[in-house]
Amino acid sequence: MNPNVQECSFEETIEAHLFANGYASLPASDYDAALALFPTSVLTFVRATQLKEWAKLEALHGANTEATVLKDLTHWLDTHGTLAVLRNGFKCYGRTLRVAYFKPAHGMNPELAAQYAANRVGVIRQLRYSQRNTNELDLVLSINGIPVFTAELKNPMTGQTVTNAIAQYQHDRDHREPLFEFKRRALVHFAVDTEQVFMTTRLAGSATHFLPFNKGLDGGAGNPPDPAGRAYRTAYLWEEVWQRDSLLDIFARFIHLQVEEKRTDDGRKIKKETMIFPRYHQLRAVRELEDAARTEGPGHNYLVEHSAGSGKSNTIGWLAHRLASLHNESDHKVFDSVIVITDRRVLDRQLQDTIYQFEHRQGVVQKIDEDSRQLAEALTNSVPIIISTLQKFPFVARQLARMAEERREGADGILPTRRCAVIIDEAHSSQSGETATDLKEVLGGHVLREEAARYAVDEGVDNLDELYRSMAKRGRQTNLSFFAFTATPKHKTLAVFGRDEAGKAGQPFHRYTMSQAIEEGFIMDVLKNYTTYATYYKLVKASEDDPNVERKQAAKALARFMRLHPYNIAQKTEVMVEHFNAVTRHKVGGKAKAMVVTGSRLEAVRYKLAFDAYIREKGYSWIKTLVAFSGEVVDDELPGKTWTEVGMNGGIKEGVLPEKFDSSEYQVLLVAEKYQTGYDQPLLHTMYVDKRLAGIQAVQTLSRLNRMHPLKEDTFVLDFVNDRQEIKEAFKQYHEGAEMGEEADPNQMYAIKAELDASGIYLLEEMQRFIGIYFKPKQRQSPADHQAMNAALDPAVDRFRAVQEEDEEQAELWRGKLSAFRNLYAFLSQVAPYQDSDLERLYTFLRFLSPKLPKRTTGQRYSFDDEVRLEYYRLQKISEGSISLRDGKAELLDGPGEVGSGARHDEDVPLSSLIDVINERFGTDFTDADQLFFDQIIEAAMEDGSLLEAAAVNPEEKFALLFAGLLETLFIERMEQNEDIFARFMNERDFQSLVSKWISGKVYARLRS
Repeated sequence: MNPNVQECSFEETIEAHLFANGYASLPASDYDAALALFPTSVLTFVRATQLKEWAKLEALHGANTEATVLKDLTHWLDTHGTLAVLRNGFKCYGRTLRVAYFKPAHGMNPELAAQYAANRVGVIRQLRYSQRNTNELDLVLSINGIPVFTAELKNPMTGQTVTNAIAQYQHDRDHREPLFEFKRRALVHFAVDTEQVFMTTRLAGSATHFLPFNKGLDGGAGNPPDPAGRAYRTAYLWEEVWQRDSLLDIFARFIHLQVEEKRTDDGRKIKKETMIFPRYHQLRAVRELEDAARTEGPGHNYLVEHSAGSGKSNTIGWLAHRLASLHNESDHKVFDSVIVITDRRVLDRQLQDTIYQFEHRQGVVQKIDEDSRQLAEALTNSVPIIISTLQKFPFVARQLARMAEERREGADGILPTRRCAVIIDEAHSSQSGETATDLKEVLGGHVLREEAARYAVDEGVDNLDELYRSMAKRGRQTNLSFFAFTATPKHKTLAVFGRDEAGKAGQPFHRYTMSQAIEEGFIMDVLKNYTTYATYYKLVKASEDDPNVERKQAAKALARFMRLHPYNIAQKTEVMVEHFNAVTRHKVGGKAKAMVVTGSRLEAVRYKLAFDAYIREKGYSWIKTLVAFSGEVVDDELPGKTWTEVGMNGGIKEGVLPEKFDSSEYQVLLVAEKYQTGYDQPLLHTMYVDKRLAGIQAVQTLSRLNRMHPLKEDTFVLDFVNDRQEIKEAFKQYHEGAEMGEEADPNQMYAIKAELDASGIYLLEEMQRFIGIYFKPKQRQSPADHQAMNAALDPAVDRFRAVQEEDEEQAELWRGKLSAFRNLYAFLSQVAPYQDSDLERLYTFLRFLSPKLPKRTTGQRYSFDDEVRLEYYRLQKISEGSISLRDGKAELLDGPGEVGSGARHDEDVPLSSLIDVINERFGTDFTDADQLFFDQIIEAAMEDGSLLEAAAVNPEEKFALLFAGLLETLFIERMEQNEDIFARFMNERDFQSLVSKWISGKVYARLRS
């Protein structure tokens, strides 16, 4: 065989590169298979770097010093593991000996730099690692004689690929060998060929699970070719990841041992240990963010768009630790504190555990779990890493003022200027709200005061410091850097935190797409098994009265009547329970769970009662349910009865519900606006959806299913409400990365302001009076100010009420413009700071005027329980199978625009006519059976992709001509379902014309909408 295509050539290329870049060659004779390390290398390093300790041990043990040191080292490696010993050293007769020194955060201590330079990283090929056989490992990397990485290398040109390397580890590498024992010697094992890399941190025979460690290719799995065509696709592994400084850095500040405590089914506590090694996108993202922050300093924003399942918790932990100790090229600390904003308890605990392993000391991380004073003290004391919720910041200024008073200092409530890195977990549009600007104000310190003073000079008015401070806090601040993490960015997130790259605004600093996560096997494809049902029903007027009702409000009431109708809930309950019993409960090794997503709290209550009753009736004692909703629910059908989550769950408290659902005792969780975001349950296999989902909400809700489990092979969605095309469009926006569309127009904001000013609802002097009180210096504020501010707002409230009484539609249009201005200013002021105090005045005034405006007086809520009855009902499966995201282009995420009135006054129509309009959708010109036939025709037509394009570009008349041919085909395909209708359609021209026009109109209208 040509030597250029042999596997040894691949090995030699890697080895040569490592030798040329700081690696030392380890002789095979130096390896001790019993100790599973290189004794000579270890002892040489300890003796050379710790002369005093060695001399004292030699004075005690003489010629046995080396044997004694090796004995204690192997004992500590076996007991505490390689990672702990590399980081913290080991004890030998009271002396702490180090086996590695890691790079200091700064270069101010030459001794630490010399110790770091003394490390020796080594490489050996074809290592015979066992005393029991002659097997060889292709490659082993070590740090000062302690093996840390192993690798099996394959060359596809010889017919061997990374798959063969994985199989070799699974079947030919005994995990009981000292070198391979979990955490005791080598910590990571790589399977490598010229195209792909996989890795694992635990060998377990045939059960060994390897994870991809690849860059990604065109938004999916794999690796790109070398642009110059000279290197292997996997060259980044040895050139970048295994590079000397990178290797040592990974052991210093990336790898960590994750310890989880779980309870078994019989109540016993068990400890599960997992060695966490960064995936490639995590390693790259953290290092690039660190390098950018070091170079750019504070005052910059970074958006990290990482898919669900990408390991954001670990990425945030690694980033927080590195930013907390980050120094620039001049050896100055870049940030005084790192503040992590999150609502996830698991991240709190994980951050503290992870960083303790890096630092081996307490107090580096402080979780703010008490009150705003605790947060104020942590900020004042510059705690390195602070974990808090966003909601605590509005109250911090008050606490800072109190603390200053207690110390008898100035009580202005302003924090001394701190350079802070703010890491936001799950950043969405809420970051453009007032609570987020409160955070900026608290952390702004005297930087904001200086900015406010500049505004005062520019405007020539120096008695409105608080107003100018409020303006300044909205824009970017030179002392704050924001690191925003999200899987599903909105337009606002992209605009506020994104970057401008190659003339394209709103780009994430780093991206790991949903498509790559799915292809690499880190998350499940939740759209692979997606079944939709349609509900066909007919409502009829049951009362003699035929009152006039408002169309929109009555339609909502009728829809609610239908959703809550006992027969509707009973039929869907039967479908769900029977599906769970027949299919779902056998998945995930018999441990699968399901979630029912309901449209309201009352629906959740009704479904909980229906589920439990049906389960009892059928004797399915192995199925138990839990329900999740907030507050109390009153059911009109049961006067005096209130329902709570805890009560319906038999006393299970809200805080322990996730743990209970995780146990084998409960299988189905029914939810209303809870557990639809940020909830990870790998056993969740099936989701039953009876709620309208759209956009980001659809992605976040359905993504609860995507977590991996060793026994989880697929997922399943049964949807009673949503259209497959809409679900597809929602996911496509994030499948290959979100793109920002049309930007909001600042001129629009000024146009809306002019219209609001000209309306006469408020007067300029009233606004100025309110602003003068609201932005009064804190030391001059008094209890009477609240009364005075209300008095300044009340005239505008009265004028709005007068307009409302005369023309409610006009009043609602004005309210909509008010909301539009607030949304646009809150958003645009973060993207481009406005040096226009008139905008800040109006924004502040409207923010407090808005909640005082009277609500709509019309639009009463109807209840048709006595006036309407359900004449017939049918629940029918209309589609199943995968929703593919490969075809078509995702829609762009457009910015906020002018908001409409927020209300539309529909004409009043007779109740019976409204019911006719609703039933017309289901063919009420025909018999009940005929109606179902026509509805099936319509649903089948809706699935035709070419029709969607035709409807988008053609008027209805031309669409009808294009549709006619397909319609005849649809009838022919279903001729056996209704032979009478088919015969009339084919043989009676008038009948065919009427039916064609009716169905074509329905399909066209639905496609256009």
